[in-house]
Amino acid sequence: MPVYTYRGVTAAGRTTRGFVDAESPRAARAKLRRDGVFPTELAEGGAGAAATRGADTRAAPARFSLGSLRRVPPMDLALATRQLSTLVGAGIPLVEALGALTQQVENSKLKGVLGRVRDRVNEGASLADALTQAGVFSDLYVSMVRAGEAGGALEQVLARLAEYLEGQVRLRNKVGSILIYPAVMFGFAVIVVIALVTVVLPQITELLKSLRQELPFYTRLIIGLSAFVREWWWALAALAAGIVAGFRALVRTPRGREGWDRLRLRLPVAGKVTRMLAISRFTRTLSTLLSGGIPIVKSLEIAKHVTNNVIIGQAVDAAAESIQGGASLAKPLRASGEFPPLVTHMVEVGEQSGELEAMLAKVAENYDEQVETAMTRLTALLEPILILLMVGIVLVIIVATLVPLLQLTSSLK
Repeated sequence: MPVYTYRGVTAAGRTTRGFVDAESPRAARAKLRRDGVFPTELAEGGAGAAATRGADTRAAPARFSLGSLRRVPPMDLALATRQLSTLVGAGIPLVEALGALTQQVENSKLKGVLGRVRDRVNEGASLADALTQAGVFSDLYVSMVRAGEAGGALEQVLARLAEYLEGQVRLRNKVGSILIYPAVMFGFAVIVVIALVTVVLPQITELLKSLRQELPFYTRLIIGLSAFVREWWWALAALAAGIVAGFRALVRTPRGREGWDRLRLRLPVAGKVTRMLAISRFTRTLSTLLSGGIPIVKSLEIAKHVTNNVIIGQAVDAAAESIQGGASLAKPLRASGEFPPLVTHMVEVGEQSGELEAMLAKVAENYDEQVETAMTRLTALLEPILILLMVGIVLVIIVATLVPLLQLTSSLK
């Protein structure tokens, strides 16, 4: 049955909103009236579009894009996937399991998507086809579900997908929590400098000008920079916005993106972290896909996108071509020079022992720990640098304004 979102008024005169399952808008209104709710707006799919008022007109189907699922918290999607795995494992028919899941999910966008998926499955489509038609689930998600349906192991595949999504969320949260303190320090430093340049320094400048004496070069330079920033801040802001827009446009081009990704991997400290993070995502995704029964070439094609790096993606493409020609996975990865010896050695051992999925999972766990350690060290290095930078800027401004005052005091003595 379709899922409708509604706004209405209760018998007590209070406004309310929510979701209801019904065969048609007329049936949805009747169901709401039986519950003591008098609907004023009704829309199918929870999209909030084409609401109906008063008359029984069918709501226009909601249009979903890839961006609609991006606004769904990843942990909500992981939780929904694990709940579906539990329901399927309990022997509940898929349509009923999807219906129960639709009732449990709190996120409105995800609720609407799952409701449409349930309707398509109820009409005879497979779960993978229904997810594909929804247009918001990743290739990894759909391919895993398709393999699970074909192999009769949908419960296990959904459980692996939930573990994968939860692992990605944990890694993202760890990296984010590590970067919070440096970001706060940098923001505080910027605020202090702006306050000194726009509020404190102009007042001191007027005092220095009233002394009618020759100011040192560095004092005149600081005063000139302060005046320039105050007068032309809008031009500086426009220049910064133009640089950002130009950079984003350049990165969208194939050659620009390739050059930027190559530079990211070659940076002194951040490059190592970028490479480890990309390899961690790649190996974990590849392990998940292979354990779900996806062919290795298809798995490589899907897994390369999670690296978010064109250079490593090219190495993965070369590996897929070599595998189609009968080569092993470890050899082309080693030849690319983009994967550390630890990764290629573990992959080679996994291929020889027939436990490639387990070896890839171990590599991912190892690199997750290395990413966390590297980010912690980088943060520990950034903290004193930001503090020294802020202190240095403040000290330069103070010295530039204090020296003329001290010279005046000495001359008066």
